[in-house]
Amino acid sequence: SQHCSTDGARERSRELACAPTTPPMEEDIDTRKINSSFLRDHNYATEADIISTVEFNATGELLATGDKGGRVVVFQREQESKNQPQRRGEYNVYSTFQSHEPEFDYLKSLEIEEKINKIRWLPQHNAAYFLLSTNDKTVKLWKISERDKRPEGYNLKDEDGRIRDPATITTLRVPVLRPMDLMVEATARRVYSNAHTYHINSISVNSDYETFMSTDDLRINLWNLEITNKSFNIVDIKPANMEELTEVITAAEFHPNQCNTFVYSSSKGSIRLCDMRASALCDNHSKFFEEPEDPSNRSFFSEIISSISDVKFSHNGRYLMTRDYLTVKVWDLNMESKPLETYQVHDYLRSKLCSLYENDCIFDKFECVWNGSDSVIMTGSYNNFFRMFDRNTKRDVTLEASRENSKPRAILKPRKVCLGGKRRKDEISVDSLDFSKKILHTAWHPSENIIAVAATNNLYIFQDKVN
Repeated sequence: SQHCSTDGARERSRELACAPTTPPMEEDIDTRKINSSFLRDHNYATEADIISTVEFNATGELLATGDKGGRVVVFQREQESKNQPQRRGEYNVYSTFQSHEPEFDYLKSLEIEEKINKIRWLPQHNAAYFLLSTNDKTVKLWKISERDKRPEGYNLKDEDGRIRDPATITTLRVPVLRPMDLMVEATARRVYSNAHTYHINSISVNSDYETFMSTDDLRINLWNLEITNKSFNIVDIKPANMEELTEVITAAEFHPNQCNTFVYSSSKGSIRLCDMRASALCDNHSKFFEEPEDPSNRSFFSEIISSISDVKFSHNGRYLMTRDYLTVKVWDLNMESKPLETYQVHDYLRSKLCSLYENDCIFDKFECVWNGSDSVIMTGSYNNFFRMFDRNTKRDVTLEASRENSKPRAILKPRKVCLGGKRRKDEISVDSLDFSKKILHTAWHPSENIIAVAATNNLYIFQDKVN
């Protein structure tokens, strides 16, 4: 599983996205160079720059990232050129916009942070692109479109937009469209708000492309994309007495081709599959997936590490993948009793759970993704490591996304972690892992072997080795 890498460092995208339109003075250029090299060398990043979600669109031509500062950066894939065939696959900044702003709920005296929790693309039906982005409380539908012409020759206003005195208008002109530099605009077309008491953790677009659902800790709401002032509550697990609360919803997703079916996972390690044809409120599930716990492995941390942080349907809709703290499991929708496959992501951390509990890392929410053919799965770990599991050959590999080993076109070397005892030259000891460097968010191109990996404030894009 060799990949060639291009370091899609976030700072570069910021520089490109915020580049001034007028040519800067020489001094400014020098300052910018110094500043960007300082950022690069010191790996300096503010909290707002930390990437919180990554998502390819349906064709893989666009890649969107959201961050803790409420910004969305969309990257577009380079078109193949005859003289530089190796440039195919490079992603450059296409559009940057502020999706959410920090807000304050005066009734509850709560700050609502601007962090983007999830981004989901809608299928493309015309020249524009549409995506849904959400923070803790509000989902927004964004339209991203290109403009390369501007109208000129208005009758009622000057070229600079000032209204003309009607008395001075003696002739009528026909306005014309003139070519101009390409502009990419992002406009919020819909805002779906005031429907969640708790924090939204996931959104999912239905295969009918007319509806989507938004999920918080205790409820799931169903929206029509056209209607912003009304949503239907389809799951509600809130007990009458909050002291009886034993579990929360951690993630939810629609089936890729059955518009009536969706799943949601819980902090108790169970997955419920619901059918919206059965009743309007899907409190009674159709299927229940849970693996009974091995009594010999029971510990103080059992419940925390069994909490499911992500759930994903396979592209063909036959399987379900779930990620808990230590493992990735693949379930067959036709077999509820136990998972079909279980993969150990970082079993060497089992002895470290006490210190991971003390530094709060045990509550980290790792995501998982399928490749385009559902044959390989990928998920993140600590020390900027990410894991890949081949379902057919049962081989797995640990790779690292870091500045040091990610020169463009460099080949990633597999990494190994040793538990103790004698350490080989190329191995890293479990005690020297950096738990502040974690890969929570990853994405896989829908049809090619191109992956996007978010490591704190850097976005890395790796692709299959090109000869």
